[in-house]
Amino acid sequence: MSFEIHVSGRVADVVGDTLPGLVEALVASGVTAGDPDLWGPDAADEAGRRLGWVQAVSVSRPLVAEITQLRAELVARGVTRVVLAGMGGSSLAPEVIAQTAGVPLVILDSTAPSQVLAAIDGDLEGGGLAQTLLVVASKSGSTVETDAARRAFEAAWSDLGIDPAQHIVVVTDPGSPLEQSALAAGYRVFTADPTVGGRYSALTAFGLVPAGLAGVDIAELLDEAEATLLEVAIDDPRNPALVLAAAIAGGTPRRDKLVLVSDGTHIVGLPDWIEQLVAESTGKLGTGILPVVAQPLSPELDADLADVQVLRIVDDAEHFRLLEQNPGEILISGSLGAQFVVWEYATAIAGRLLGINPFDQPDVEAAKVATRGLLDERPVPAPVAFTENGIGVRSTDPALVASGTLAGVFAALEHAIPADGYLAIQAYVDRLAVPQLQGLRELVAAEAGRPVTFGWGPRFLHSTGQFHKGGPAVGVFLQVVEGTEVDLEIPGAPFTFGELIAAQAAGDAQVLAAHGRPVVTFVLADPASDVLTVFEAAQ
Repeated sequence: MSFEIHVSGRVADVVGDTLPGLVEALVASGVTAGDPDLWGPDAADEAGRRLGWVQAVSVSRPLVAEITQLRAELVARGVTRVVLAGMGGSSLAPEVIAQTAGVPLVILDSTAPSQVLAAIDGDLEGGGLAQTLLVVASKSGSTVETDAARRAFEAAWSDLGIDPAQHIVVVTDPGSPLEQSALAAGYRVFTADPTVGGRYSALTAFGLVPAGLAGVDIAELLDEAEATLLEVAIDDPRNPALVLAAAIAGGTPRRDKLVLVSDGTHIVGLPDWIEQLVAESTGKLGTGILPVVAQPLSPELDADLADVQVLRIVDDAEHFRLLEQNPGEILISGSLGAQFVVWEYATAIAGRLLGINPFDQPDVEAAKVATRGLLDERPVPAPVAFTENGIGVRSTDPALVASGTLAGVFAALEHAIPADGYLAIQAYVDRLAVPQLQGLRELVAAEAGRPVTFGWGPRFLHSTGQFHKGGPAVGVFLQVVEGTEVDLEIPGAPFTFGELIAAQAAGDAQVLAAHGRPVVTFVLADPASDVLTVFEAAQ
């Protein structure tokens, strides 16, 4: 088999109870046939327009030759460095594909000014702007982060007397504003299947074009996926997608915190892609599954929490050792193409078990609306409650900052987490400059004794942001933003990158507060040094 799943202990009992109903209802074959009624009448219209991903392998086959030829043309011109400007589903899948293949691909999914500048400036190994290709990926064609990146790159090439049309490739849905403007500008355009939602688009042009142009063997990826299609389409208790859906969404009470651990797998970064797919698909109507991306020795693995289910991504040789040592966990292995197929099926089926529509994202737009409002009005930021060692602190809940110390704020946040809750750390900073900030998750989780998530802003707004606002109201939030003086204009826009990322953080905090979710914000004047102060306070 191209994908294997092993369950034991409590989770085996849950699967045993849940599987018969899925098999009897012909759910797997129904998904494959594109039956929009599987998720109930309220979801039928959306589902009827969002099931194209089940045919993605065959639809995408003709792209392979086209992408391969374009890459050869680019390499012949000396264009060998590929930057991908995309958010959420438009960047996470290509990132996993490229990392797993060991192929360089620069991901620009941030509006942090210094991160955008780094992408434009290039690097010693990959080359500068003359050697750079920008892949602009946006389904709607109006994603603000992607549009801003495109404008910045266009201006940089024009300043050097380089024609941007020779260095930009666009991936979008047919008929989008981006397709129209790109064709008018003479850019190469790939259109994707409009019946595939962004988070289900790994095996469409959105995953294949940037990865293939960077040098990945995308034909092999499609072969891996194709080898799994029959397994996930059959109404049989051995169907790995049915087993996975039952394991993550079955049971009463449901274990709705899914801790994802890469433990010896050859696939790099898969939990980040799973996080978006599962959180954005299921986090709505006050329910959902919260993915928690963790390390093999993370605190959540030993906490024995009643609402936590651990899932390890392993390679075959690890199975039996882990089964013996970690009863009650879910163990999965398989090729990357197989993982994409099984998880897409399993997530859609989990939506049926949860009683929600797994194809919409009603709460993602709320933060976008708030951001636009803040950019238009330019209100004065909320007052800082106190400052410690140059770090300003503010909060939507005065009680959380009443201590007047960073250590006291961490203690208050941890105390505020409900018994069935979680804490989400959201870092609106240049992740290339302070990658170590992600380690804050482990520290806080050890102290809090509850699941803790970490997201780089603003990219998480296109993924877990849906769960934060649409899922259970049990989250507590810590924003980390930077107040540095580095900024960059967005050509043709009435705001800069610095103003945009500040508005995105403030807008999300505003919406979270309106949903009754408490938010604390740390403002770092010098992220590289201030991060040490934050770590010390968290311990």
